[in-house]
Amino acid sequence: MLNRRHLRIKALQNIFAWHMTDKKDLASSKKALMLSIDNVYEMYIWMLSLLVEVTEYTGVDATERANKHLPTEEDLNPNLKLLNNKFAVTLKENPDFIASVKKYKINWMSDPEFVKAIFNTLKVTPEYVAYLADANNSLEESKTIVKYIFRKVILKSHNIIQAFEDKFINWSVDKEVMQGMVAKTIKNFVSEDPFANKLTPISQDWDEDGKFVEDLFIYTLRNDKDYQAMIAERTKNWESERIALMDTILMKMAICELMNFPSIPVKVTINEYLDLSKDYSTPKSNSFINGILDKIMGDLKRTNSIKKIGRGLIEE
Repeated sequence: MLNRRHLRIKALQNIFAWHMTDKKDLASSKKALMLSIDNVYEMYIWMLSLLVEVTEYTGVDATERANKHLPTEEDLNPNLKLLNNKFAVTLKENPDFIASVKKYKINWMSDPEFVKAIFNTLKVTPEYVAYLADANNSLEESKTIVKYIFRKVILKSHNIIQAFEDKFINWSVDKEVMQGMVAKTIKNFVSEDPFANKLTPISQDWDEDGKFVEDLFIYTLRNDKDYQAMIAERTKNWESERIALMDTILMKMAICELMNFPSIPVKVTINEYLDLSKDYSTPKSNSFINGILDKIMGDLKRTNSIKKIGRGLIEE
């Protein structure tokens, strides 16, 4: 699921894109932000669908083997245990999953070579051979082989990773979230009743988190000039072109959060943006941003511009 750090990254990416375009359309930019978040969920559904397709390819493989010119006894009587994998069967009958597959128009079999390649890799592994040899077909045992297919076969496939990279521009950033969502789904499917299990939501509380990321994005852009003036006041000895755009955006987002989100402690805000600077800006950005934000913090406190709910939320 997306946590607040991931949501800050989404806002950061889209604020950066807004600064890089000549057309400053806030409504379109906000739509792009929400789409980038929905893309994470779409990626998750594509991956779940791929897991189902791999189990169902067992039937395709069985048909091909039976139609060989000289089929063996094994070809004519294949082990179809994976086709009846209880986790996959329960998932593909889950109404939320069915609706999501329809919404995103997911169809892996438009290029069956992807699924075939995964199955061919899987069927020669010792883990799969052992799975077929085991008479146990419980839901828990079914989930064990699905986890193996996901972690050790699909995520190790260069072709599959390339397919996701081609489809999702933020794959490198979002893949960790998607992997966590898939793992959580496998863990939380504890009933063979398709209606009793729930897919993993995009966040723990989307009503609250959705408002947070939308407000952070909009308030930062609406107050861009004011926040720029605060930064300029504290960087008079710096030539503006020497300050990385990413550093400026991170500081503006931090100022926005300090001034507009009363329930988020000051220390949390500062630490979050300093941490993001390590991944998204220059090696020296962390200390630079820390120093400038410290001065701006002093200015905001003197003018009583930071309003926090609860004791201790302003203290550094």
